[in-house]
Amino acid sequence: MKIEIWSDVACPFCYIGKRKIENAIAKFPHKDKIEVEWKSFMLNPDQVTQPNKSSEEYLSEVKGWSLEQTREITANVTNMASELGLDYHLDKSVVANTKKAHRVLHLAKTVGKGDEMKESLLKAYFTDGLNIDDDAVLLGLGKEICLSENTIQEVISSNKFENEVDQDIYESRTIGVKGVPFFVLDRKFGISGAQPDEVFDQTLEKAWNEFSKSNSGLEISSGTGESCDVNDKNC
Repeated sequence: MKIEIWSDVACPFCYIGKRKIENAIAKFPHKDKIEVEWKSFMLNPDQVTQPNKSSEEYLSEVKGWSLEQTREITANVTNMASELGLDYHLDKSVVANTKKAHRVLHLAKTVGKGDEMKESLLKAYFTDGLNIDDDAVLLGLGKEICLSENTIQEVISSNKFENEVDQDIYESRTIGVKGVPFFVLDRKFGISGAQPDEVFDQTLEKAWNEFSKSNSGLEISSGTGESCDVNDKNC
């Protein structure tokens, strides 16, 4: 059974959501029959990369908050991440356009390393404070998961996989995705945001039970989890 996940690299709730779905799958009796596919989504396609500015500083400017207020607000998501074993350093995360990172992710998917690349990109952004729009950073991350250096270079120096990224984004609109992370299980059930653990457990079980049945509609779990939306209200 396939689980498709729309997310952005610079979305703090997307890394949290990744851990939540991984935890749900890890204890699922049929985990060996679950396939996860990462789909691209860009919260701010026009974002200008600013290597010398942290996400906290950027949020302070665009939201009109003081830096102290911003740190208090981001501390909540940092604590939420910490509960799942994630080490966020939003005071160091670099403001960056994510399209190039998404294109490298699509390269990784072609050789079955999409999940490894997604993990590397999220860790680079939220934990290591790396510029995920920088060619050298992307080259290094790709090589760490054994992607060919020449192939990575070919992607980052061209527009290769741009159509695939755009197709993911278009597809997200057709099924009504307005914020990420957004999880689609077997094209029948959806989870919006990083919801409580039991929502993932119950929806995974429900989707599996319906795996062999046809269902033309997408049933989204009740409630809304923490997410970043396209109107930039949350992140």
